[in-house]
Amino acid sequence: MFSPDTIRLVVEEGLNQLPYSECTVTTPTGHKYDGVKFEKGNCGVSIMRSGEAMEQGLRDCCRSIRIGKILIQSDEDTQKAKVYYAKFPPDISRRKVLLMYPILSTGNTVIEAVRVLTEHGLQPKHIILLSLFSTPHGTHHLYNTHSPTAFKFFQPNGKHCQSKITILTTETHPVAPTHFGQRYFGTD
Repeated sequence: MFSPDTIRLVVEEGLNQLPYSECTVTTPTGHKYDGVKFEKGNCGVSIMRSGEAMEQGLRDCCRSIRIGKILIQSDEDTQKAKVYYAKFPPDISRRKVLLMYPILSTGNTVIEAVRVLTEHGLQPKHIILLSLFSTPHGTHHLYNTHSPTAFKFFQPNGKHCQSKITILTTETHPVAPTHFGQRYFGTD
């Protein structure tokens, strides 16, 4: 199982993709420090239930960040994804979204989540998918569903291709682990 440290690394890389502005901070000792701060309008959205495992990593880095939720279940026979619940900040269309889903297997769940987010007015270029593990089939399904210029993949080996949606993943492998949420939360 992936540790909270791995989750945190993916979250931190996702945060590195968010817009920021330069600022000067005065320390308690009176020294000035030139740094950066996030621009307003960032939020997280977890795809329930396994995506909730990544929320603590996001909260550890950004305590006050708003987090929305989407509950999507896939039919076991057809693999068709169906949305049962979606709750977002009211101004989601003006935000940059860190979409949290640790295991990207077929891509159907994430495609449905992106569809729901875009129906709420969010532009795909403002979505950053945070995933711990992805299959080539899942990433290609996302890529083909949203056109050849729909995604930008980042992996530790430095490979990437230009796109509108950013996908951050730690590993791509042909076989995906299953039931991440049950194992992470100890309910298997």
